[in-house]
Amino acid sequence: MTSAPVQDQLVENLLEAMTWEEKLGQLQIAFRPRLQDAADLVRGGIGAIFWPRSAAATNELQRIAREETAHGIPLLVGLDVIHGQRTTFPVPLAQAASFDPAVSETDARVTAQEAASGGVNWTFSPMIDVSRDPRWGRVVEGFGEDTYVNSVFGAAKVRGYQGDSLGDPDSILACAKHFVAYGQAEGGRDYNTVDVSGQRLRNVYLDPFRAAVDAGVATVMAAFNTVSGRPAHANHHLLTSILKDEFGFEGVVVGDADGVVNLLDHGIAEDLDDALRQSFAAGLDIEMGGNVTTSDGGTRLGPGDVPSARVDDAVRRVLRLKLALGLFADPYRSPGDEVVVPSSESRRAALTTAEKGLVLLKNHSVLPLGTARQRVLLVGPYANSTDHLGAWVQSFAEPAGSLAEAIREECPEWDVTVREGTGFFGGDLDLIGQAVADAADFDAIVVAVGEPSALTGEASSRSDLRLPGAQEQLIRAVAATGRPSAVVMFNGRPLVTSDWIDAVPALLEAWHSGLEGPRAVARALSGAVNPGGRLPMTFPRSSSQVPIYYDHENTGRPAKVSGSLAGGVVDVGLMGPGNTDDHYTSKYKDLDLGPQFPFGHGLSYTTFGYAEVDVSPTTITLAELQAGRTVKVAVTVTNTGDLTGDEVTMLFIRDLVASLAQPVRRLRAFTRNSLGAGETKTSSFELGWKDLGFSDNNGRYLVEPGAFEIHVGGGLEGTARCGLDVLA
Repeated sequence: MTSAPVQDQLVENLLEAMTWEEKLGQLQIAFRPRLQDAADLVRGGIGAIFWPRSAAATNELQRIAREETAHGIPLLVGLDVIHGQRTTFPVPLAQAASFDPAVSETDARVTAQEAASGGVNWTFSPMIDVSRDPRWGRVVEGFGEDTYVNSVFGAAKVRGYQGDSLGDPDSILACAKHFVAYGQAEGGRDYNTVDVSGQRLRNVYLDPFRAAVDAGVATVMAAFNTVSGRPAHANHHLLTSILKDEFGFEGVVVGDADGVVNLLDHGIAEDLDDALRQSFAAGLDIEMGGNVTTSDGGTRLGPGDVPSARVDDAVRRVLRLKLALGLFADPYRSPGDEVVVPSSESRRAALTTAEKGLVLLKNHSVLPLGTARQRVLLVGPYANSTDHLGAWVQSFAEPAGSLAEAIREECPEWDVTVREGTGFFGGDLDLIGQAVADAADFDAIVVAVGEPSALTGEASSRSDLRLPGAQEQLIRAVAATGRPSAVVMFNGRPLVTSDWIDAVPALLEAWHSGLEGPRAVARALSGAVNPGGRLPMTFPRSSSQVPIYYDHENTGRPAKVSGSLAGGVVDVGLMGPGNTDDHYTSKYKDLDLGPQFPFGHGLSYTTFGYAEVDVSPTTITLAELQAGRTVKVAVTVTNTGDLTGDEVTMLFIRDLVASLAQPVRRLRAFTRNSLGAGETKTSSFELGWKDLGFSDNNGRYLVEPGAFEIHVGGGLEGTARCGLDVLA
């Protein structure tokens, strides 16, 4: 690999030799054109393209760039490989449910290897938008409602995509998106307005991007939304003052698809030229859409429109990435080495990830069903459906099988009968009747329901979070038979289950779990796998209850619930019943308090017990924290059941008195451990300066003296509590 000083000199030599038009050509990526049109764009000097679907086609475009352009500058080749290229892993929200960031790093590494083999060198992932409104379809693409979880999983994805070195032929550029606060869109409607206070912007939405920058992310994507009235694509404060200057980001800021063009509809630009001028001046480095240059080889911007130093800075950033990828030395890939089908190793990795993301939401002694011979009735639209890959999957991804096929393969002793029951949409009551007419003849019934992948992802906001069609009627009909039954739910967002959850004995959250998802579910139903995942996002009682999230402020008049924490504080980890006649408190009069299932909820086929939490020291000064001293927190966990299982241990803090209202709890650490029956392990954590403070509305980070509560346990429910005093 060429040394950094030599690379810098190469960049400066190129900059000196390039014309204004050639520089601007490097600062755009065009949407997928026909191959011949792409070749013409490359001859015209464009700096980036979307993947033309094969190593051979990519090689030809790279050859044109190297041999038929004035300076031989190779191409960035982008593709949305969000959770798999050929091998589709579970959707990112399902990965977050594992509370094991290693699975996301593995997904990104496998994805990078498969994508890079075909010539891709840039992916537009990870999405690290903190998402607190499940109506927003893009929650499927991220890691849920918690800032810390998004930070940890986002950094893991960056490491997986980019590897130890960008010069590794199996590494590709990661892209942290969407900068910033896209997950706060009003009403959960995609592309909608965002208005957020300075302290919430910093304490909730910016931290995952700081973590991605610290992990070395190569590119960051601007968001579609406004922040305080200014669209992110033209927001100098966000793109330059915060991201580049404060965070020290040295990579490339890329626009989202037509995000610059959208400035016209936002009403802040008179025309496309004005939109481009504002965006590049704000700190954008690459425009997505190919609008910078014109078909006759000219440009929409002249040297008087954008300072030449700003254009040079953008080109410099682009060229440095191309050098770091080793593209100037060798931009080609061997077509014979291109991965076109998943390997057995990648399938195993996808299966492990799917298994770890399963969340057992409810279980009244029904699951596991065991492996012994029994008659099992499988009903519901997901019984035979192969729609398991989820949102943001390319058409060439390996298709998944069905749950019915997986059960027959994984549970050969079962006598399985499959009946449709109902489709995803509409509802034939006769089908429901036929499905349960002879339920008494079966030992157990599995109801496979969910929302199709097409209802999730970008531009897929939903106002009603219930299961579509007649699926809820099917669930209630099966439950009414009185036979042992379990519902398996395949979905890409939290759904409302309140109309039927009390009637069903068991509910397994399976998500859209990718290529090996059906197999993972079959193994969990039989007991070969013990579910250990936890919810990374709150499941509301009603669509009208959102946004609802665990780390809310207490408010001046918190509603009270029987059995709540001392002082009447409502922690959303506690579920109803609510005091709907408790006037003048923050609640709905017609809805129980709290969510249906809180963040961090998840059961197991075994049980776990916690010893008292050990905190050392229990008193620490601000000066000691600033000097790097930490507080050690340890807790001993024992598997008190008869089966091996995984326990996710979480550490939350609460700042009891502060200058700004603080969340009732904030997650600061977590770990996942596998324990055999009767086995005991100690989980240890550290709390330091970065864990105990917050940003104020002026962007200052503060740790204030006072009392803190530390909560440690298996989620919000049933955590042990202890104290910590921070002294001035």
